[in-house]
Amino acid sequence: MVNQLSTPNPIYESPVTILQELIRFNTTNPPGDEAACIAYIEKLLVQAGIETTIVAKEAGRPNLIAKIKGNGTAPPLLLYGHIDVVGVDKQVWSHDPFGGEIHDGYVWGRGSLDMKGGVAMMLSAFLRAYTERADLQGDVILAIVSDEEAGGDYGASFLVDNFPHFFEGVQYAIGEFGGFSFQVSGRKFYPIMVAEKQICFLRATIRSEGGHGSIRLEDGCMKQLGDLLQSLSRVKLPVHHTPAAASMIHAMADSLPAVSGFILKGLLHPGRTNVILKMLGDKGQLFEPLLRHSVNATVVRGGEKINVHPSEIIVELDGRVLPGFTSEQFIDELRKHMINQKVELKVLRYDPSPPQPDMGLFKLLSDVLTDADAEAIPVPMLLPGATDARHFARLGIQTYGFLPMPLPEDMKFSAFIHATDERVPVHAIEFGAQAIFCVLTRYGGIAT
Repeated sequence: MVNQLSTPNPIYESPVTILQELIRFNTTNPPGDEAACIAYIEKLLVQAGIETTIVAKEAGRPNLIAKIKGNGTAPPLLLYGHIDVVGVDKQVWSHDPFGGEIHDGYVWGRGSLDMKGGVAMMLSAFLRAYTERADLQGDVILAIVSDEEAGGDYGASFLVDNFPHFFEGVQYAIGEFGGFSFQVSGRKFYPIMVAEKQICFLRATIRSEGGHGSIRLEDGCMKQLGDLLQSLSRVKLPVHHTPAAASMIHAMADSLPAVSGFILKGLLHPGRTNVILKMLGDKGQLFEPLLRHSVNATVVRGGEKINVHPSEIIVELDGRVLPGFTSEQFIDELRKHMINQKVELKVLRYDPSPPQPDMGLFKLLSDVLTDADAEAIPVPMLLPGATDARHFARLGIQTYGFLPMPLPEDMKFSAFIHATDERVPVHAIEFGAQAIFCVLTRYGGIAT
């Protein structure tokens, strides 16, 4: 009997293997050090015959661009993702966070959800489209970037500022976060991110005369700090109903049982919003960040000696602003409801986003999901956090958070982001890779 050599399966057929390899590169940011991981991705693309371009603001922090040509009947479509991850310091993991191991049907490791899992899906779909010579109406541009977890100054922001020609003609992009399933009242929803809250980082400076630690100060820095932190903890900013949040709530409510849907739509009635949020209990936590600006104290600096009242304390504030509002409007609300005029406020970073999303690609993405999962109910989502989408928005590019993952009903996606034992179901990565490939082959530009 003659042994026949078998041809190895192409790597794009195993997005899970790609994910495992990506996890094994420790790209914790800071410092990032994404070069080796980018080199691995470049090798996969070059071996398939795809040309790549590498650009970097700083050695060791590269970004990769690749393109597959379409037939030119539709504008280019952008796929982008980041390969840096947050750290694991002081976390006790059940399995090596940089091992990429498979246990109990899950791929374990830092970045498996945020967002090396998504990058693996995109790479699989991109390589498959090229290798199988898929009939693409528009060019498909792939951008794998560094530094998303620290703001994107070495990644997406750097590309947008210095190489906008890479993205000429792009109207729509696929990125993070969205496409993961969750269940409410027996309905299986797949939120697709179409908008996100705006970053507005602030520095609050508290000042007083200071003095000896043995003397009680009625209005010293520590007293003012206590008042500020209590106000931030207890006071909620006013409710606002933005188009993106309204779209999400209406879409969910229309698919729920009548009573549940009626209650959910009540969130959009100004006089009932706070009452219904309270009625919803823990489930209200999903919707509350979509209905008001938020601010949290994250860093406090002040005091040098135990027997000296500080004369200055710095508090750094993580502010998230609803789309359609400016940083000035946000600060006005803080002054009115939370922070008195004695506290100096300075904007450290404000990244604006479009006031309303362009929904032109939403139907295609929805159709891909419902074709892949008969139980799927796609809904538009306003993301409480921020992604690299805000950088590409400066070029007029609308990002859709679309990394499709059918998750077990008891798996809460947000609970594993940046957390101990981050993991993703094996079948979810395979599902997502297939869904993104379907998007590439069915994309035809702007929906009419």
